[in-house]
Amino acid sequence: MYKYEYAKECFATGKYTRAATLLSELINLLKGTDYAEESLYMLGMAQYNDHDYESASDTFKRYYSSYPKGIYAESAEYYVGQALYMSTPEPRLDQSRTVAAISAFQEYLDVYPDASMKAIAQQRLFSLQDNLVQKELYSAQLYYDLGSYFGNCTSGGNNYEACVITSQNALKDYPYSKFRENFSVLIMKSKYELAQMSIEEKKLDRFQDAQDECYGFINEFPDSKEKATAEKYIEKCKDYITSHENEADKVAAVN
Repeated sequence: MYKYEYAKECFATGKYTRAATLLSELINLLKGTDYAEESLYMLGMAQYNDHDYESASDTFKRYYSSYPKGIYAESAEYYVGQALYMSTPEPRLDQSRTVAAISAFQEYLDVYPDASMKAIAQQRLFSLQDNLVQKELYSAQLYYDLGSYFGNCTSGGNNYEACVITSQNALKDYPYSKFRENFSVLIMKSKYELAQMSIEEKKLDRFQDAQDECYGFINEFPDSKEKATAEKYIEKCKDYITSHENEADKVAAVN
């Protein structure tokens, strides 16, 4: 078939846009022929090399669904994730495509535990997970920066509390993240600020909680640049706790 051979020639010479256009026109015509499997995989690769990653991912999914035991099956399964990986946005934006890429690479590793691209797929997974963690870090940082501003809070919510919860959830979900210290700093600072702004009935418990958090931070990150901040908070927490205890002793003595 002349048109198919021309499409292959375009692919071989790097004319990926032209190859993809021709192959898209030929796919349905080639169904049931000896060229069907090769043409579908080549279409995916042409789209991928042409940076049309969304179409490429869809095409590789179609290939794998049609030829799960095909000669390009393992490669197609890998490129489902790789195409999604190449189109993931920076961490501040919606990460639904990142989640899809993680799922695709995980499926690839599950189906092909000894895959030829195993090492790269694992590296991609770690990188994609870092994007999700960084997205959570941006959210936590935003809550902290909003601080005592209540305009965005509902049902009596508090930005510092939201920062603590977001950070703690991220540490629980990604305990070995390279951003672990960043989240821990935000938790420590938020707990201290929360104690500062609390009503009197809650201050003692919150200053004690903040103090414990500071000690825990120093123990885990003894060389942190924020160690001095933690030590400063500890002294301020001690001042309040001691003052509160002295006041309680005076009241007890009077009674």
